[in-house]
Amino acid sequence: MQQNERNTALYEAILRLNSLDECIRFFDDLCAVTELRTMEQRYAVAGCLLQGKVRRETGASSATVSRVNRMLNYGTGSVAESVREDLAAQGVTADTKE
Repeated sequence: MQQNERNTALYEAILRLNSLDECIRFFDDLCAVTELRTMEQRYAVAGCLLQGKVRRETGASSATVSRVNRMLNYGTGSVAESVREDLAAQGVTADTKE
């Protein structure tokens, strides 16, 4: 495999997971606690930013907020779409600007 090729086996394994519990256990095995908390925090910060606020309770650094904001503005849009769906399911309105 070339250096810039993406190995899709991990992503295919994630797609085969059947439940939230199975997904949590999979990522608990795969990632360090700090890696999981970092991803969870970024997802939470994305939700705050899409609502037009930054929630201080996340404990996110300004670097994390900046990184997430950059991802929301210049990334693929996949995380933003997922967060918007989660917010809508909770009855929360997200900023709709793309």
